[in-house]
Amino acid sequence: MAEVTATLSIGQVAERTGLSVHALRFYEQQGVFVSPVRRGPGGRRSYTEDDVDWLGVCIILRASGMPLPALRRYADLVREGAGNEEERLALLREHHGQVTSQLGRLTQCLDLITFKVGVYEDLLDQDRHAAGPGRRRPSVGEDVPASRPGTSA
Repeated sequence: MAEVTATLSIGQVAERTGLSVHALRFYEQQGVFVSPVRRGPGGRRSYTEDDVDWLGVCIILRASGMPLPALRRYADLVREGAGNEEERLALLREHHGQVTSQLGRLTQCLDLITFKVGVYEDLLDQDRHAAGPGRRRPSVGEDVPASRPGTSA
């Protein structure tokens, strides 16, 4: 007896993945699915759990900044099956390097933002505890640490 695979409608997949119906159609059009999207009665798209799992990978890769052509290439390689693991690895290593670089830049940004938050929290805390109204506020740029040249409020 053949095993019957449960299928999901495009609306159900959109709800489960957080992607819009439009995005799902676009991904299909762009060749991002590993398996062709099946059609049910009346031509309606019919997805499997494997499709949803693959979309989970695609969502993470896109959220990490992988360009659509690279994602499409990765899907092509997976679709081709065994024998191209070196190319898959090279593609993912390249993306890994880009994400690592992006994380470094974001860490620098977060460090500056954290510093600025601390400066303004300290200023407001001092204002709350100040004895008189004559206290001078720092001018633009005065709240920039010496280790961060070229940045300003």
